[in-house]
Amino acid sequence: MSPNQPARRCWAEIDCAALRHNVAAARGQLGAGVQVMAVVKANAYGHGVGTVAKALVGHAEMFGVANVAEAEELRSYVPDVPIFILGPALPEERARIAAGRFVPSISTVEEARAFAALAGAEPLPVHLMIDTGMGRVGILEDAAARAAREILALPSLFVTGLASHLPVADEDDTFTRQQLTRFHEIVGHLRSLGVAQPVVHIENSAGIISYSAQAGDMVRAGLMLYGSAPIAVFQPKLRAVMTWKTRITLVRDMPAGHGISYGRTFITPRPMRIATLAVGYADGYQRHLSNRGAEVLIRGKRCAVLGRVTMDQILADVTALPQVEAGDEAVLLGKQGDEEIFAAELAQKSGTIPWEIFTGIGRRVERVYHD
Repeated sequence: MSPNQPARRCWAEIDCAALRHNVAAARGQLGAGVQVMAVVKANAYGHGVGTVAKALVGHAEMFGVANVAEAEELRSYVPDVPIFILGPALPEERARIAAGRFVPSISTVEEARAFAALAGAEPLPVHLMIDTGMGRVGILEDAAARAAREILALPSLFVTGLASHLPVADEDDTFTRQQLTRFHEIVGHLRSLGVAQPVVHIENSAGIISYSAQAGDMVRAGLMLYGSAPIAVFQPKLRAVMTWKTRITLVRDMPAGHGISYGRTFITPRPMRIATLAVGYADGYQRHLSNRGAEVLIRGKRCAVLGRVTMDQILADVTALPQVEAGDEAVLLGKQGDEEIFAAELAQKSGTIPWEIFTGIGRRVERVYHD
């Protein structure tokens, strides 16, 4: 480490050029004129919403967040882009959404009426959500036409979008194709009722990769923006945005038969060289990775994580790397040398999904940005 570099213990390096590359990869799947909504909820999937959003201005037509608090924070960074709120609002949040001119998602006529009462002199743009199989938000398919008629009769609202969500685009091809067909049939019917020129969006990252011909007018790119492909065959087309690093704080030679970490769930079978790393589950390195074959990269080599993950530290086998010393960098997620650890690998070994890996990386992990 250069003497001019800060002494970081655990940090994540964010490559903004990789973000833009991944937007381009998404567009490469799509037909001409299909817009991209960049999903930056949950602090841009743990990458840091301010810098991520600024890096994507001019590369995405719209931004998506989970709630009004996220929308207000995002607006402070990028004041001139439309912001869509993916989830339903609490009743007391609606006035803030209307005042901020954010675009709410509407799942019931009651929600629509409440927003209409708050819209003011200028009609509030809204997107109608249609529940075509997710079961989380949206107007049920059979009720869509009736609800749309009532909502279209509210002069204070302007329906600028029709949307739904794919629950199994990475798992069930038959259901997804049927769902997309039903959704676009509903869209056609709602247009005939007077929903003029809506932005139509249903596809998430998996949908963009596998069903681009049925994308509609806009897609919602989330996971793939950050360099993780929900469809493995697409992974080579993406670039990892985050490289999560820590440093070795201690290297010791341990005798055979010595316990490693809490519970003594790993006992050294022979003399081993063990490195202590400055990361733990408080930083987001999941305790479920304990004794599950997890590895870190040190000097370009994979090194096994041994024993239980603790709150602030993990232990790695560096027996094959006698030159390793305290202060060396270790990569937890990302590339070092010719090796790379993907979010999908950590997710598989901890029994979760890449989304949780990214969003679980804690706030004491400093984010360092490169353009």
